[in-house]
Amino acid sequence: MEKEFRTESDSVGELSIDSAAYYGIQTLRAKGNFEITGTKLNSAFIRNIVVIKKAAAIVNKSFGLLDEKKADAIISACDEILHGKHRKDFIVDAVQGGAGTSANMNVNEVIANIAIEHLGGKKGDYSVISPNDDVNMEQSTNDVIPTAGKLTVLTLASELNTELGRLNSALLAKAKEFDGILKMGRTQLQDAVPMRLGQAFHAFATSIARSKERIQNSLSEMRTINMGATAIGTAINAREAYFNHITEELSLLTGERLCRADDLFDGTQNVDGFAAVSGTLKALAVNLSKMCNDLRLMSSGPRTGLGEIILPAKQNGSSIMPGKINPVIPEVVNQVAFLVIGHDVTVTMAAEAGQLELNAFEPVIFYQLFESFRALSGAVRTLSDNCIVGIVANRERCSEWVNRSVGIVTALNPYIGYLKAAEIAKESLKTGQSIKEIVLREGLMDEKKLDEVLDPLVLTEPFKHRD
Repeated sequence: MEKEFRTESDSVGELSIDSAAYYGIQTLRAKGNFEITGTKLNSAFIRNIVVIKKAAAIVNKSFGLLDEKKADAIISACDEILHGKHRKDFIVDAVQGGAGTSANMNVNEVIANIAIEHLGGKKGDYSVISPNDDVNMEQSTNDVIPTAGKLTVLTLASELNTELGRLNSALLAKAKEFDGILKMGRTQLQDAVPMRLGQAFHAFATSIARSKERIQNSLSEMRTINMGATAIGTAINAREAYFNHITEELSLLTGERLCRADDLFDGTQNVDGFAAVSGTLKALAVNLSKMCNDLRLMSSGPRTGLGEIILPAKQNGSSIMPGKINPVIPEVVNQVAFLVIGHDVTVTMAAEAGQLELNAFEPVIFYQLFESFRALSGAVRTLSDNCIVGIVANRERCSEWVNRSVGIVTALNPYIGYLKAAEIAKESLKTGQSIKEIVLREGLMDEKKLDEVLDPLVLTEPFKHRD
């Protein structure tokens, strides 16, 4: 069956459009202009643009700014999209020129054509419902797109927050489980002093809790929006009733406590809030990657490395070496961290690159920032479920490293001095004699006091049983 087409025109000219499509000419032009990443607009971002359109229609209807039948048709069209319909009609690339105008018009045209059909018209007959005059009434791309971006950050942050909470709980559970297991602490990859394996996992949990709080604190800026600013902050084409009520209506629809920016010029031209959020995601990525580096080191071997912990075996580790198991979950989290750190550079450069009254580079900011949230949520989820909860301690290996190390000689410094302790450590490494045997042989301390000072368990807690 041959496709049927309709013809639409704009200020540039005419185009033929698939009659079944709900997008229009401006969307089709954008698709041709911006075949960039092959990635379409984030689905949560689309939903939030649609929510803004619905809020605008409700306000415009309430104050008689938009014909009631048109408004009802637009609201109904928005609801269809919010219920998951018409996803295939959002066809523009995530990265686009025009500060997001293409994304805004893709949504405007889809809503308009759905609404037109609701009123008995045919798609493309914009005398019934206009994408610009009716769906975009009182708005501009320059307030719709940054507001939708902020709402999407809040949406995606909720999922990440949940996953970070699960990871923190899993790490704390392991910290408790491993609390009685002594291991060697290491600095610069060299033996240092004893600690408990549970303390290592508690430190991981603390870093994740701090990252989680840092991200949540950064989100406060996402609740300050510039709806009503229209083009640059002057509220041109917005009437007072709409201007005074759009933020309130959007708060009701989203469940977020939104407020209008005090300075709408600043709210329209500056996107440093997104750079701040991205920075907190980068810091989380750094903490996650460091933790995964440690997990890979502590599990290395298993027979010729540290082998202090055993990670869950998730898949074969080699196409040629039988029995080899690799730390694939920490490895993928490392890679996500690299990705997020790179995304943060892009967000930073794009935020800095705006000129005068608008930042034209919001599309790439959102593309990278949304991807950071999505990738981190997936990475944290698999780290919790496929790694942390299944980690087993190798008690024997941990004990072996503590017993073989001379690191506990550090505890003797206050009693025999650094230089003498260094001599004893050197002799122990050379002869294989224990620290205790050498100290007792030289009569430097009595055995009871020495046992107290060198008790590895005591050494793992600050100030416990010390003179």
